[in-house]
Amino acid sequence: MTGSSSNASRSPHPKGEKGGRSRSTHARPSSTANNGGSEEEDKDGGVLFLVNKSGFPLDGQTWERMWGHVAKVHPAGREMVAAIRNADCLPKPSVPAVPNYKASMTIPEWLQAIQNYMKMLQYNHTGTQFFEIRKSRPLSGLMETAREMTRESLPIKCLEAVILGIYLTNGQPSVERFPISFKSHFSGNNFHHVVLGIYCNGRYGSLGMSRRSELMDKPLIYRTLSDLIFEFEDSYKKHLHSVKKVKIGLYVPHEPHSFQPIEWKQLVLNVSKMMRSEIRKELEKYARDMRMKILKPASAHSPVKQRSRGKSLSPRRRQASPQRRACRRDKSRHLDPIELTGIFRPAVMDKKVGDFSTLNEVGYQLRI
Repeated sequence: MTGSSSNASRSPHPKGEKGGRSRSTHARPSSTANNGGSEEEDKDGGVLFLVNKSGFPLDGQTWERMWGHVAKVHPAGREMVAAIRNADCLPKPSVPAVPNYKASMTIPEWLQAIQNYMKMLQYNHTGTQFFEIRKSRPLSGLMETAREMTRESLPIKCLEAVILGIYLTNGQPSVERFPISFKSHFSGNNFHHVVLGIYCNGRYGSLGMSRRSELMDKPLIYRTLSDLIFEFEDSYKKHLHSVKKVKIGLYVPHEPHSFQPIEWKQLVLNVSKMMRSEIRKELEKYARDMRMKILKPASAHSPVKQRSRGKSLSPRRRQASPQRRACRRDKSRHLDPIELTGIFRPAVMDKKVGDFSTLNEVGYQLRI
């Protein structure tokens, strides 16, 4: 972790603020008017959910707030915090290598390599999410955050793991990725979790990070989307959690420079009030539509025009002038073969003909 404190030697990054660390490209000061309140007011499972919004290195306020939160929630409390911050020498953290895809690797092997990389980064237990993930941000901006994760090599949480998984699977067009979000209930509190769903060669699986090993990655072995969701639901039950809602998004495009945001909740199921047969039916219909790629993000839908009875939605034509209508009636007249040669033209209807010597027998004027 990076940060600034009163004792600079406690920072794992001896280069200081002018060293090789990068400042987040989307760093911005904390605002108390974000989502109706400050980030300190956001809770998950009754515990404060803090987010670093200062970029890297962490500013003093974020650094001290993180340690203060750890001292409150850790069983050892302030003794553990003091032992770490006052230590004369701390072991250098490992920096895992970013996995590289090889042509000899199968898709399941590649997905396992990505998951192993996430596990080497470790789950973030500090209570402060190091990388700010705004779900409404375009995909290109989120991919820049994922590149920052590989540079910093810091522990991550579930939402960061989803973005990192999308980034590392971008080079495999046969691998479809989509977010799966869960809302569970335990001991009077609600908990939120998200993983990256995977579909490839007719099988479903997932990538992700969690405190519980059963609630993150799943192998690419499930024949249907409902089988994958029910496997997660059974895993929640092992930890005495009851799943309340499941939200499934759309396939994430493989274009890393896309300005399209991720669709996080195209389908929302209140599973606590549904039978498994109903859940399976809804999931299989949705999975079929996703495979056919007939679903579109909500932002892509154009407004529907209401059609009034007896009226057409096509643009109205301008009313033709009386002169054009008269010409059309003249053109509909039967012409002799001689007249079809183009050497005659119809006389103007409203013009008085004074000399009939220049008119032929059908009333056409000879062109001189």
